[in-house]
Amino acid sequence: MDINKSPKKIVMITGEGEYPVMVYNYLNENNIAIGHLIIEDPIETQIFLKRRIKKLGVIKVFGQILHRLVIVPILKVTSTERIQKIKEIGRLNSILPNNVIISKVPSVNSKKCIDLLQELDPMLVVIVNTRILNKTTLSSISGKFINIHAGITPYYRGWHGGYWALVRKDTKNCGVTIHVVDDGIDTGKIVYQGIIQISKRDNYYTYPFLQLLIGLPLLKSAIEDLRDHKINNYKTDDVEIGTLFYHPTIWEYLYNRIVKKVK
Repeated sequence: MDINKSPKKIVMITGEGEYPVMVYNYLNENNIAIGHLIIEDPIETQIFLKRRIKKLGVIKVFGQILHRLVIVPILKVTSTERIQKIKEIGRLNSILPNNVIISKVPSVNSKKCIDLLQELDPMLVVIVNTRILNKTTLSSISGKFINIHAGITPYYRGWHGGYWALVRKDTKNCGVTIHVVDDGIDTGKIVYQGIIQISKRDNYYTYPFLQLLIGLPLLKSAIEDLRDHKINNYKTDDVEIGTLFYHPTIWEYLYNRIVKKVK
């Protein structure tokens, strides 16, 4: 297929995993046609850990690894029924259709990705679970980039914003944000935000699914608004940029669960 002959389109760039697939399927099943799906390769574990250790230190990263290896698998197994229910409510489908036009790139900021974006020349690029986009990528095309973020910005940037909001007893900011992408980490102008409702059956593993449940209709509305040039003023906050959060360590998680009752 000669992509130069394709009509002006909406492109999605994602990392790997079922979360981006559910976003892709929801949009396509709700009259938002994604013309091309670009999937970036995951960063090599050794490189990722080296960078994370440099930023957070060996002890904290070790605790994060333990949390991921010990706690998350347990929560995943014990939350199977709850996740299935959330998927049914939101009609979340994690099976990618066979007719998807897919390109693989080493990174969202790679020359291959930038060349592809320029060739596709999309009006809008939806970002889901990728590396931070640099200025070169963001300025490579005239189209806008938007992101669905699992947290309320600017207060909860980075990872697991819903979880950290609950840890801080900040339920009014436990939710999801649709924002324009800039070269910061979840610092772009806000288009839509929504708050999630937590039940006793929910936990660290299910919160992102609840955020997706609330966030996908907002993402659809944002895409329609941007596509139809309806958005003139984005929401902004005068407050300072909030905290950049990371994955909890195993001891942070256990403390928050036992003392603060946040699962």
